[in-house]
Amino acid sequence: MRTARFAGVGLATALVLAGCSNSGATPTADATSAPAGAGASASASVSAADPAAVDALTKATSQLGTTSFKITATSGTGFKLAGAIDPAKGVGTADLKATGTNADLSLKTLLIEKDLYLQVPGFTKAGTWTHVDVARLPEGANVGLRPGEIDPVNTSNLLGSATDVHATGANSYAGTLDLTKAAGLAGVSQVTVDNTQAQNVPFTAGLDDQGRLSVLTIQIPNAQPLEVLYTDYGVPVTAARPAASEITEAPDSLYQSLGS
Repeated sequence: MRTARFAGVGLATALVLAGCSNSGATPTADATSAPAGAGASASASVSAADPAAVDALTKATSQLGTTSFKITATSGTGFKLAGAIDPAKGVGTADLKATGTNADLSLKTLLIEKDLYLQVPGFTKAGTWTHVDVARLPEGANVGLRPGEIDPVNTSNLLGSATDVHATGANSYAGTLDLTKAAGLAGVSQVTVDNTQAQNVPFTAGLDDQGRLSVLTIQIPNAQPLEVLYTDYGVPVTAARPAASEITEAPDSLYQSLGS
């Protein structure tokens, strides 16, 4: 039997699935309520950017590395990723669901310091977790969380290519991204970046009343817009290491299935 492959299991596969299954949907984006970030990445913006806007987004994004928060990313009706992250403690959880014409994916991720655990249909028995050797994950495989890359959307790196960043209102910003420079950083599919439009992708971003990221909306080429919500800053994250009896080591076939 042929082993199923979940190439780029995170945003890469999910965005392609969502784009294919929801091509007729109408994109929605509200710049005033769509805050979200450009972080250290925003500092790489070209001279056309507004320095004050870049500075505001940089400060906002930097907070994702210092305090706990929840994240919800959606693309049409075919993709949703929900996570709770505490970067200071190095723990987090993520639940990814994606559906498409010929696919239905559900993946749970648990990160406890340097240990990564997955629940993958077809590999993980009910009530248990599969322990993954992060060093063996194929390049570009995005499983939601990783040690050192605890933000599932990898916001700072994704927005590292942000240009023309400018204010559009109170705590609201906009600009463009070059997804060809972000591929592999945020799970952006190569199917997406192999397109001249990917070099000039619009995004809107905004902050809450405390200057923290709130929403990020990216107009992904050939797919539904990706909207990311950042909420619950400072709320404790419930994440505990599974009991030894609930852990199995990932088989070789799992690493193969996560390859491109």
